[in-house]
Amino acid sequence: MFFAILSSFYETKLNKEQFKYMFMTLKKLILRKLFRHRVIGGKHTAVEHLAHGLPRHLVGDAKIVIEELIKEGFIIPKPTNYGLQVSLNPERIEEIIKIIET
Repeated sequence: MFFAILSSFYETKLNKEQFKYMFMTLKKLILRKLFRHRVIGGKHTAVEHLAHGLPRHLVGDAKIVIEELIKEGFIIPKPTNYGLQVSLNPERIEEIIKIIET
């Protein structure tokens, strides 16, 4: 996981501040998209749908950010036979709103 982030970092030639900004921007964008569409708790969406609207070169980074959000507990995964589905964690919705608003 971390290796993939670092390889992306070196491929795009960003400094650490730019990399942190891009990572946080993608994190906020994904959380905002899920919140805006009310994908919370029992309602799920495919991981691929979260990358729609992003430039092609950021799709891989977005999937890495989604994995990090799952590890942090902001997103709940739901494995299915047709792919991974995700939703916002309703127990952490107040924290998610604070992240979106900053």
